[in-house]
Amino acid sequence: MEADGGTEAEGGAEAPLVSAPAPSEPRVEYRIEDLAHHSGATVRTIRAYQDRGLLPRPERRGRSNVYGDAHLARLRQIADLLDRGYTLASIKELLEAWDAGRGLGGVLGLVAEVDGPWTDEKADRITRAELIEAFGGVPDPAAVADAVALGVLEPLPGNDDEFLVPSPQELAVAAELHAAGVPLSAISSHLRELRGQVEHIAARFLEFTNEYVFARYLGDHQPTEADAAEAASLIRRLRPLAQKSVDAELARAMRLLATRNLRRHLVAEEPLRAGNEPAYVGLPADTMRAVQELVGREHAAEFIAAAAEREVHSRTLDRLSSIDRKQAQVIQKPPPA
Repeated sequence: MEADGGTEAEGGAEAPLVSAPAPSEPRVEYRIEDLAHHSGATVRTIRAYQDRGLLPRPERRGRSNVYGDAHLARLRQIADLLDRGYTLASIKELLEAWDAGRGLGGVLGLVAEVDGPWTDEKADRITRAELIEAFGGVPDPAAVADAVALGVLEPLPGNDDEFLVPSPQELAVAAELHAAGVPLSAISSHLRELRGQVEHIAARFLEFTNEYVFARYLGDHQPTEADAAEAASLIRRLRPLAQKSVDAELARAMRLLATRNLRRHLVAEEPLRAGNEPAYVGLPADTMRAVQELVGREHAAEFIAAAAEREVHSRTLDRLSSIDRKQAQVIQKPPPA
């Protein structure tokens, strides 16, 4: 039991904590150290949560503070919401809604629906030896480190000879590309570029559905239990649509561009014409993160394109100004005597 300002028993010895029996079931009580142990939080974190109003104050008994199962449950709720990406400020709003009797069941169900798997693919494991064999039989520590950094491979704690593979399909594609002659460094660069483009597509899809579907359920107001439950149901129905749309459009684009590319190689007399198709370039991951933090992930591509256009225009103006200055110097130069 936490003591504030004094000892809990005579002689400085800590008295054992005994649960006070209730008519129906015994009530479990904790010292703050015991609460920290059972919840996984630190004593300092528990006190910080109390100061911010996230955790109810303990019951005061003389010089001692007593915590119960309600405190432990609240700490586990906070930890779960933090793992799902919520900030402490938003967690406080959710918990206040819970305390006001509005319920968290629908909201947590919505959170679980969004955090659930967005694919039927199951994670797998691969040994280091199997990995080396799949990629040509030659160890490449740098490539493995790059795959770990990208999340294609995840190290297993205490096991240096085995990895978790979140997406076996993604790893299989990389192995096929490498077998076809693509260097591993090029595969990594391609994946980084592809992720940036796919994240932009995902952000646009979310903007679209938020505006036309979810705004009435998840607007500026705190969602009610019914709103959250309805939004979770909609996510289950709409979840496959993003992938189906991308699959259909990717198939259309590949058919169009692959046919055009093959024609250019087979028909020698057909000149190569510069088209209006967008050209994609790879950017360092740190640069993309900086841009996304500056303007948001959904506006990153637009910002980079605008910045490039501004730089081109600026250099064009500088070149034209330089030409004008040179012409003026030629006019002002006096004729030879």
